[in-house]
Amino acid sequence: MSTGRMADGATVRVVDLAQPLHAAIPTSPNHPGFRHALLRRHGDAVRVDGTSGANDLLVMGTHTGTHIDALAHISHEGLLHGGISAAGAQTGGRFLEHGVHTVEPIVCIGHLLDVPAALGLPRLDPGHAVTADELARALGDRRPAPGSALLVRTGWAQLWGASTAFLDHEGGVPGPDEDAVAWLAAHRPRVVGSDTTAFEHIPAGEGHARLPGHRILLVEKGIPIIEMLNLEELAGLGPTAFTVVAAPLRLVGATGSPLRPLALVH
Repeated sequence: MSTGRMADGATVRVVDLAQPLHAAIPTSPNHPGFRHALLRRHGDAVRVDGTSGANDLLVMGTHTGTHIDALAHISHEGLLHGGISAAGAQTGGRFLEHGVHTVEPIVCIGHLLDVPAALGLPRLDPGHAVTADELARALGDRRPAPGSALLVRTGWAQLWGASTAFLDHEGGVPGPDEDAVAWLAAHRPRVVGSDTTAFEHIPAGEGHARLPGHRILLVEKGIPIIEMLNLEELAGLGPTAFTVVAAPLRLVGATGSPLRPLALVH
């Protein structure tokens, strides 16, 4: 956590909500992992003034690490949000409609829904289906205005360094169930996010066979999803007011983008 100063002189704490990227990070079975290579090393070429440069190659999916899902990411019965034909939209190999380049930079009030804290737990159990009542309990007496960011903490970021446990294909992954996702969408958020691989509840042994939450958010309601957030430091500050700042890369036609979201804690 670092500090910054606003135009009015007020000091804010800056909390990084992104997970680090390296070759051993957990990766969804549906997406490529992360690879990093030095293509040019210091000493490969030395300029006449004695300086030398290095540069890198990165290979990764648009849904690798902390990232945002654009509306083009999911279709239902052949249609994207707004009734757009998914087959037609992807003609030419990129989504000019609902691609991540259409997601404007995010600057909005954020609300952390700390479900483990509300239940008196350090972390939710594998495969825990978070209910709407549990989300309401975590929200308390706060009333998010439309256009807010609703971030759901499960405590799963504690497992980021243990890829098998984080993905837990056998035991499942905690997250909002279908009714809980509908409850979130009813608040008309600008964006939702969580600290897990696929935002919503993944039942034990089922993997990503069904993703009703993605259908509700991306296809029906047009709400982007941020996944694989690191919410532990933010949770340590307790219930507090903060602003979310995040900007997807302008990847024309892509279904998602790597992201480094920040929480500005007032």
